[in-house]
Amino acid sequence: MVKEIGIGLGLATLIFLGVQGFNVIPIVFFGVMAYVLLNLMDARSGMGTGKVGQIKSQKSTTTIPGVTFQDIGGQESAKKELCEALDFIKDTDKIKNMGIRPLKGILLSGPPGTGKTLMAKAAANLIGSVFISASGGEFIEMYAGVGAKRVRQLFANARDQARKSNANNAVVFIDEIEVLGGKRGSHSSHMEYDQTLNQLLVEMDGLSIDDEVRVLVVGATNRMDILDSAILRPGRFDRIVKVDLPDKEGRLHVLKIHTRGKPLGEDVSLEKIAQETFGFSGAHLESLTNEAAILAWRAGEKKIGQKHFKEAIDKVMMGEKLDRKPHVDELHRIAIHETGHALIGEMVNPGSVSTITITSRGQALGYVRHNPQDDIYLYTKDYLENQIAICLAGAAAEELMLGNRSTGARNDFAKATDLAKNIIFSGMTDLGVVTEKDLPANLKHQEMTRIIREQEERVKEILDKRQDTIQVITEKLLKEESFSGEELRELLEQCKVA
Repeated sequence: MVKEIGIGLGLATLIFLGVQGFNVIPIVFFGVMAYVLLNLMDARSGMGTGKVGQIKSQKSTTTIPGVTFQDIGGQESAKKELCEALDFIKDTDKIKNMGIRPLKGILLSGPPGTGKTLMAKAAANLIGSVFISASGGEFIEMYAGVGAKRVRQLFANARDQARKSNANNAVVFIDEIEVLGGKRGSHSSHMEYDQTLNQLLVEMDGLSIDDEVRVLVVGATNRMDILDSAILRPGRFDRIVKVDLPDKEGRLHVLKIHTRGKPLGEDVSLEKIAQETFGFSGAHLESLTNEAAILAWRAGEKKIGQKHFKEAIDKVMMGEKLDRKPHVDELHRIAIHETGHALIGEMVNPGSVSTITITSRGQALGYVRHNPQDDIYLYTKDYLENQIAICLAGAAAEELMLGNRSTGARNDFAKATDLAKNIIFSGMTDLGVVTEKDLPANLKHQEMTRIIREQEERVKEILDKRQDTIQVITEKLLKEESFSGEELRELLEQCKVA
């Protein structure tokens, strides 16, 4: 209203001056320029909304999110810890009687795709709160003070939305909070970053159990190491909940959730798929089920079979099949290389090979997918040495069967050296307990060389006795391009009999 009155008075003044004979063109010009500049600055500071401090991409819901903890699989320990923290907010009267200070913030930490955003929404659902979300990058701007203004606006918006929805609670979710809450003084334009973080700390310090609307701040990050210590102390983010990659049982739960409503074939074994997807996040598993459905649809089949899931695993891990076809001699070398990996893999860890192929995917001309029988979190020296042997087997097979090596083993050698370092710095060598910082480079190099050379000699000895087997597997690969671990093991049994 005030704006309209001001515009009206300005026009009346210009008309009066024009009637009196004044040249109003310069006044009009500078007035228009000032108006455009002010609106431009408002738009910049408000992310394009025209309101200073408003975040355009800020997502708010005037209703409680529909996501529940039953919709999230593979995070039982994280869900348990988060639900316990939320009990303090649900049972306000009880915690008042016990003299318990309310939790102000919960920080979800873990790799991308593990369900941190879903858990924040499920938390809002559990306590009957409206859900306001923003990303840490939305608060940082070149103009001084804008980020702090956006933080104030975020909390004000949360309270307004809660009142409109007749809710007593509001959940403010800040994704990628490391952008907003990074260590102070670590940025070139650190004053703006520091002001923004300081404002967030002030807002969190001001939260109280007696507020008309109780605000819970939920942050998500995969970079705990760069967060400022002030934001991590108790009284701000009171609970740090680890949202990690799911284990085998967790992956099975996630697969069951994402295959609901999908027509599965009778041969589908979700337990087998869960076993073969070690290291997959919830997002990977969702993509896997979707890709399997797409593959079945492309093939014109009415149900999703186990073969579609196996193909989808390779696609999620390695990428889509490539049209490029290596030369015949190259293809023969690739087949020998992958045969070496598969053969040693079965020798040192029977039953571990899932797939062997010479089909190009992503950056790989061929590959062998190994799957552990159970998820492994601690590695013994024997296990690490066996993994080094598998890495070296491809190049060793090339050298044995073709007389020389190729650049195709470069990534294998990089993995082998990393594994050798792991052995050294885990105190599994005659060097004893050492750190990378204190160990001289030449001594580290000598020990790594010794470890790798021992495994290389071991691999050559195994392969030299099985040249006929290598030839049989190579011919099958060149003919069929890929086959399963079960077929490989049958072939090995036949070679033993022969």
